[in-house]
Amino acid sequence: MEINKGFERKELSGEEIEFLKNFTKKCRGDILRMTTLAASGHPGGSMSSIDIYAVLYGFCNVDPSNPFKQDRDRIVISHGHTTPGAYSALGNYGFFDIEDAILNFRSAGSPFEGHVEKTVPGIEWNTGNLGQGLSAACGFALNSRLNNLKYNVYCVMGDGEQTKGQIGEARRFAVKYKLNNLTVIVDKNGLQIGGKTSEVMPDNIKENFEADGFHVIEIDGHNFNEIYSAVKKANEFASPVVIIANTIMGKGVSFMENQAKYHGAALSPDDCKKALAELGEPDNIDELFDKKKLSLPIKPLKERKNHFLISNAGNKNIVYTREKNTDNRSAFGNALYDIAKNYKEQNNSSNIPFAVFDCDLEGSVKTGAFRKAFPNNFFESGIEEHNTAVISGALSTENILAFFADFGVFGIDEVYNQQRLNDINHTNLKVVCTHCGIDVGEDGKTHQCIDYFGVINSTFGFKVILPADPNQTDRAVRYIASNAGNFTLIMGRSVIPVILDGEDKPFFGEGYNFRYGKIDIIRNGKDLTIISSGNMLPHALKGYEMLKKDGINPMLLNVSCPSDIDPEDLRLAAKTGFIVTIEDHNIKTGVGTAIGSTLAENGISVKFRKLGARFYSSSGKPEDLYRLAGLSPQDLYNFVKKEI
Repeated sequence: MEINKGFERKELSGEEIEFLKNFTKKCRGDILRMTTLAASGHPGGSMSSIDIYAVLYGFCNVDPSNPFKQDRDRIVISHGHTTPGAYSALGNYGFFDIEDAILNFRSAGSPFEGHVEKTVPGIEWNTGNLGQGLSAACGFALNSRLNNLKYNVYCVMGDGEQTKGQIGEARRFAVKYKLNNLTVIVDKNGLQIGGKTSEVMPDNIKENFEADGFHVIEIDGHNFNEIYSAVKKANEFASPVVIIANTIMGKGVSFMENQAKYHGAALSPDDCKKALAELGEPDNIDELFDKKKLSLPIKPLKERKNHFLISNAGNKNIVYTREKNTDNRSAFGNALYDIAKNYKEQNNSSNIPFAVFDCDLEGSVKTGAFRKAFPNNFFESGIEEHNTAVISGALSTENILAFFADFGVFGIDEVYNQQRLNDINHTNLKVVCTHCGIDVGEDGKTHQCIDYFGVINSTFGFKVILPADPNQTDRAVRYIASNAGNFTLIMGRSVIPVILDGEDKPFFGEGYNFRYGKIDIIRNGKDLTIISSGNMLPHALKGYEMLKKDGINPMLLNVSCPSDIDPEDLRLAAKTGFIVTIEDHNIKTGVGTAIGSTLAENGISVKFRKLGARFYSSSGKPEDLYRLAGLSPQDLYNFVKKEI
C-alpha cells in the first residue's frame, strides 16, 4: 500500500496498522536472516527498535528515490549496532535491495557493515561508538536553521548508552539553542551486554532529560499508534522532545524476548528456523546460505555527494610587520573575521553559512571579533568538548563552513575519538588549536599539548598546518577556508616575532604564496640543514645566526605542513649532508619522525638527527621551559657543533 507521508493525522488508519504489522514481521525475519548468515551482529536490540524504524522511515519526509534531498528529515541512529533493524527497514522500503543487505551483512568489502554507515542511503551518520548520535543530530538541527531549511531531526538511541557523559552535553546544547525541530527516541528495552541496565549502571533517563529542559513523552514502543502520535505531538512542541519507548529485547520471538545474550549474539541456523516459523516467515535460510556462497555482485547504491562549503578567502591578506608583533592566535581571529566579513559583502547577504564553536575559551582562542559581528553564527558550548567536536563535524557536512577553536589538549587530545569519527564521516571541519607545544606559559604539563601531531595525524583525513608567524597564520587560515577537507591549524600561546627575509622584510608578507605541503626555504646554506616547524622557527633563526657567526653556514627550512611533506624538498636539504630537526613536540611522534619516515621511504640517504620534547615540562615562562627541554637557540647551537 501507499503510505501517507507526514504526521498531520490524529492517528493511523486500520489499514496502515495492518501494513506495519506485516512490514515489521518481514523486517524481523530479515534481521534474523542477515545476522544468522553473518554468524554475528545484534539481533535483540534491532528487534526492539524495528517498530520505531518502521514508523520513522515510513512516515517521515524521506524518499528512497531521492534519499539525499536537502530538505529531507534527518534520522540519526545513535545505537549504531542496530544495523540489522535499520537496514531491514530501509531495504524493505526500497532504499536498496534488501537481499543484498541480507547476503552481504558484515562481509568484507560490503557497504552493509556491522554498525551503521552513511554510504548506505537513509543513514545520516556513522555511529557505533555509543553516545555520539545526539551530538550529530544537534549539528543537523543547526543546519536547518543556518541554511533556512524546513525539516525535522530524529535521533534514535539505546537506553544503555544514556550513561555517557556526552549525551548530557548534547541535551544541554539542544535546549540552550532551542533546537525545537529535534526529537529523541530512546529504545528502552532495559538490557545491554552485561545484563539489566538498572544493574550495570543505573540511570534516570526521564529525570535527566527533564532536568535539562526536554519535554518527555513515554509510550509503548511496540504500539504503532502510540509511536506515530508521540512523534506527531513532539513536532508540535516549542522545545526539544524525548520519547521514551518501552520495548522488549528480541520482540517477536518467544525464546529471544528479554534475553540479554541476544544483544550481540546471532541465532544458529536451527534456532533461526524455529524463530522464522514462530514469526510466520518463510524458512529460506538454507537457500540463502547457498546463495551467499556465490558472492553475487551488490547492486549499486545511490551515491551521497559532499555538501562542503569552501569560501573564496580572497587575496586581501593582512600583513604584519615587526611594529605589529602579535601572537598567531590573534592573527587567526583577525583572519576568521575578515573572511566572514568578505563573504557577507561579496554575497550581499544578511546571513552567512559559517559556524564557529567555542568551549569557554573565546578570549584565549581569539574568536571575539567574529562573535561580535556574527552572534547568530557563534555557538558557545561551554566546557563540553566531546559534544562540540561532533556537532561541528556533522554541521560541516551540510554546506556550512565550520570552525572548532580550542586548546590543543581539549580540541585534539581529549576528543580524539570524536575527531576520528569525524574523519570516518568525511567531514569538512576546521579545527583550530592554540596553546600547543611547550608554549603554554605557566599552565604546566597538564596543558602542554606536545603529542597532538602524532594523535591527529594518525587519522587518514586530517591535515595538520603549523604556521610559523602571524603572517603565515593569516595565509593558512585563508587556505583552510578555501579548501575542502579536515584541517587542524596549530599554534602556541606567545607573541611570535614576524619572520623577516634577508632584506628585513616580512618573509611571509606580500608576494608570499602559501603552498600546502611545500617546505619554505628561510635561509640558504651548504654546511647542514636545520628544519624547524611552527613557533620554533624564531628559535631556529637565532641558532642559525649563532652558527653563522661561528663560520658555519646552515640552510634553514621550515615545515608548515608535516602531514604531507614533499620528498623533493628533503632531497634538496639532504645535499648538505646533515639534517637536524627542532620542534617542541613529543620527539617520538612529532614532525621529526615524519621527516625521518619520508627520508627512509624515498631512499634519501643523509645523516639525520632530531631535537624535540623528551618529557612533559613544568610551569614557567616559555624561554625558561625551552631551556629546560634542551630546545633553546643555545641548545641547537651546541648540538650542531657537537655533531659536526
